[in-house]
Amino acid sequence: VQLVESGGGLVQPGGSLRLSCVVSRNIGSFDILAWYRQAPGKQREFVASISRSTITNYSNSMEGRFTISRDNAKNTLYLQMNSLKPEDTAVFYCNAYETFPTPIKYWGQGTQVTVSS
Repeated sequence: VQLVESGGGLVQPGGSLRLSCVVSRNIGSFDILAWYRQAPGKQREFVASISRSTITNYSNSMEGRFTISRDNAKNTLYLQMNSLKPEDTAVFYCNAYETFPTPIKYWGQGTQVTVSS
């Protein structure tokens, strides 16, 4: 399974970006799709997730600013990010999790998001 993120870049504080993650397999087969991020010198942290039944979950610090969504027809996961702050600067990773036949997580290579004036 391959996950390919895109949409990162340099944006000013208060700006918006939409990240995309194209998955090489039917995303309906995964239990959970998610976004994580890793800032320089910090551990990777959870951003948001969406289940097969489209139930969403967000990190407290991002809820209200970020929106996760999926397009099953395009096998694509999205993350709309608004009101970006300098502390949102990080590499953002796409994640796909399945539990059958064995639990396994797949990761993309990441896309850099830099929020700076």
